[in-house]
Amino acid sequence: MKVLVTGGLGFIGSHTVVELQNEGFEVVIIDDCSNSSEKVLEGITAITGKSPLFEKLDLKEKSLVEDFFKRHHDIEGVIHFAASKAVGESVDKPLLYYENNIGTLVYLLKELSKKDRSSFIFSSSCTVYGQADKMPITEDAPVKEAESPYGNTKQMGEEIIRDTCKVTPNLNAIALRYFNPMGAHPSAEIGELPIGIPQNLVPFITQTGVGLREELSVFGDDYPTRDGTCVRDYIYVVDLAKAHVVALQRLLAKKNKANYEVFNVGTGKGSTVLEVIKSFEKVSGKKLKYKIVARRPGDITAAYADTTLANEELGWKSQYTLDEAMKSAWDWEQKIRN
Repeated sequence: MKVLVTGGLGFIGSHTVVELQNEGFEVVIIDDCSNSSEKVLEGITAITGKSPLFEKLDLKEKSLVEDFFKRHHDIEGVIHFAASKAVGESVDKPLLYYENNIGTLVYLLKELSKKDRSSFIFSSSCTVYGQADKMPITEDAPVKEAESPYGNTKQMGEEIIRDTCKVTPNLNAIALRYFNPMGAHPSAEIGELPIGIPQNLVPFITQTGVGLREELSVFGDDYPTRDGTCVRDYIYVVDLAKAHVVALQRLLAKKNKANYEVFNVGTGKGSTVLEVIKSFEKVSGKKLKYKIVARRPGDITAAYADTTLANEELGWKSQYTLDEAMKSAWDWEQKIRN
């Protein structure tokens, strides 16, 4: 069975390609390599023993998307990762984000709507909840006004898919709302490869640990949490990748109760910034250099998932601990620096 993975050379995309191939799917990757590298294909092949089909293609070009589906008319499922994802950059360049994240989604859905049956998995985010009113966050929590154009594209993306599914019964879709992905494949063949200064906590920690960054800034220690630092739900990227596979299998087996569903994907446990730092120090045996600085605008106090729905409906549950995920991230960091 042939599956398209857009952004399949990226962090989450590449790990999902591995899990799909391990389950016997034939995978086609589309990626424009604007925030990834074709070298990732080597890592995927080393892990699975099979090289996925790859097309370097810009999904913003509508005619190229149409041509792709004419040539690959036998694609039965699409997992859509391709998107710009830096919150700060989205504030500075909102039109870039709306064009890249919304336009490409529309072009894909137009092509899928033409098919007799199609299955679509959307890479969404817990940013749609903003600062939720209570923890843990369920799928029924209200969607708050977005804090950034990036967050707004995830909200708008979900709305576009939902509206399309209402009038397209042959289209079945699931939006997976990720919490905070981290780590690398246990083989250390693929992992997170941020271009420039990392936007996420864990790669900044590992880059500081390896000496690439001078020190880590912890933004605020006066939040109403157990140690004063922000709380997030850190999920191991391989666990997250497996959630995409079971979500796709649900759609292909027609087990979905409606043709549009939403699931939280997290561990169900929140960790503070200082606890994540302690995890790194534990698995690496190194003392991390960090300093407490002022709060960062837009940061919420806490966000962690209620995963009951994913556990019961998808039959999926995160397996790895924070320490295990951190160890994989540290192994990957050391490998790529050596």
